[in-house]
Amino acid sequence: MLGAVQHAHGVAVPEDLAEMCRPGVSAVLVYDAQVGILAHVRDGGAVTGRIGAVLTAARAAHVPVLYVRHVSLPPSHLGVAGLRTAMAWQRVQRADEVRAVFGPQDAHTQLVPELAPVGGEPVFDKLGMSAFVGTPLEAVLRDRGVGTLVLVGAVLEIGIEPTARHAADLGFLPVVVEDACGVVDEAAGQRSLDALDYTFASYRGSAAQVVAAFGG
Repeated sequence: MLGAVQHAHGVAVPEDLAEMCRPGVSAVLVYDAQVGILAHVRDGGAVTGRIGAVLTAARAAHVPVLYVRHVSLPPSHLGVAGLRTAMAWQRVQRADEVRAVFGPQDAHTQLVPELAPVGGEPVFDKLGMSAFVGTPLEAVLRDRGVGTLVLVGAVLEIGIEPTARHAADLGFLPVVVEDACGVVDEAAGQRSLDALDYTFASYRGSAAQVVAAFGG
């Protein structure tokens, strides 16, 4: 039954996606919707369109929308972990060959125009995979009284999965909008969804379901 909710020990426990994502308790996080990232996802145009539909419905329902984007430090300021990670991603063998792939001012680091923030929606820069590490995201959500974090963007198998896991560990209800989360490798994307399902700590649905839950 849509919109059902249980009550136990003074706590309202949502029964389904419609209840989890209702306005007043949810927020949308747009993960790495950047020019240089969305260009590599499968069916990028369709994914971008579905993200846009979720954002339109969220804004109409006064559901907060927040963004994160991936940036790179200059190699001169990377440490051991940063250099080794950059070497792996950039497929180079020497630490002195590492470069800053996502400089904050680079064109490909910017958010795609179709999904640009409106009305002062915040954009938090991050260096790692979880959107919560090194950003004020958790504080903003807590202050707003958010319980459900709706995840859209890219890439599912790289950054959205760890963000969903982190959100669950922090006590939020993460909802992965699977057809509004871009993937680069379909098999890897499916493994991420299966792994999240296995933990029972996150939830998933379609863009149409989330739009309906927002009242669209």
